[in-house]
Amino acid sequence: MIANFLPAVDAIATWRDDVLSGNKPPRWAVGDGFDGAIELGPGMVVLLGGAPGAGKTALAMQWVVDALRIDDTLRVLVANVESSPSVLLDRQLARLSGIPLDLIRDRALDETHGERLADAFEILEGVADRLTFLQSPFSLPNVAAAADATDAKLIVIDYAQRFDAGADEKRQQVNRLMDYLRRFAEAGCGLLVLAAVGRTKDKRGRSSYDSDGLNLASFRESSELEFGADAAYMLCPDGPGKAKLACLKNRHGEPVGVDLGWAGSVQRFTPPRFDTSPTELWGLPAGGESVE
Repeated sequence: MIANFLPAVDAIATWRDDVLSGNKPPRWAVGDGFDGAIELGPGMVVLLGGAPGAGKTALAMQWVVDALRIDDTLRVLVANVESSPSVLLDRQLARLSGIPLDLIRDRALDETHGERLADAFEILEGVADRLTFLQSPFSLPNVAAAADATDAKLIVIDYAQRFDAGADEKRQQVNRLMDYLRRFAEAGCGLLVLAAVGRTKDKRGRSSYDSDGLNLASFRESSELEFGADAAYMLCPDGPGKAKLACLKNRHGEPVGVDLGWAGSVQRFTPPRFDTSPTELWGLPAGGESVE
C-alpha cells in the first residue's frame, strides 16, 4: 500500500487561510422558527429519527420545500423508498394551502378552495425546477448518478433501513450506506437521512416508542447511523397537536431541541414563534386546523 497522508504544515496553511477569509460556510435555512436549531449544509450528515407515524417525512419535506424557497440556488434530490412524488406533493399542497389532506387525497375540491390552491400551486411550481424525486432502483449508484445529473446539493434519504446499499445483511446494509453518505458529504453534498427506531422500555417496563426512552441507541440496525452523523434528532409526539424535536447529538455545537405544534390534517409542523400567533407563515395560515 502507498501511504496516503497530509502533513500538518500543509493542512494548517490551507485551514488558516480559510479561517481568516471571512467567508461563512454555506448553510441552508429550513424556515422561520428553526433558526439556530437545525443546521443543514454542504459536507454535513443530519439524521432524523422517530417512531412510525411520528411525521418524519412530513417534517423533512417541509424543510426541503421551505429551504428551496429561501435559497433560489439550492437543488435537492429526494430519495423516498415508500412514498411516490404525488403522495409527497399532496401533503405539501395541504400544508401550504391549509386545505385538509383528506380532501386533497380524495380529489374532493371545489371553487371555495380556488384561491388557496392557486397560491400553493404557485409555491410548488416555483421550486419544481430545482427539486428531483429519485425513481427505482433505490440504490446508492442511482443516488450518485441522479445527484450528478441534477447537480443536487442536498440529498434526502427516506429512509436508511429500507435503502439498497449492496449488502446481504441488514446491519451491513446500513453500515455501507452511512459509509457512502459520508463520501457524498466529503464531495460537498449535504445529507438529510431519515431512520426508523426500535421500541424501548417505558417507565412501567413495557415495550413502547415512549419519547422518554428514545435515544441514540434507539436507531435500528446499526450504531453507524449515530456515529456517522454530524447531528441526530428524534421526533416524538408530545400530546395532542404537539411534537418535540430533540437534538441527541451535535458535533459542531450545543444540542438544541424544538417544541413544535402539529396540525395533522394539513401535515404542518409549526415552530414556537407561530404556535399561538396569528402571524402568517409564507403568506398562508400558520397553525391550527383549516376551517372549510
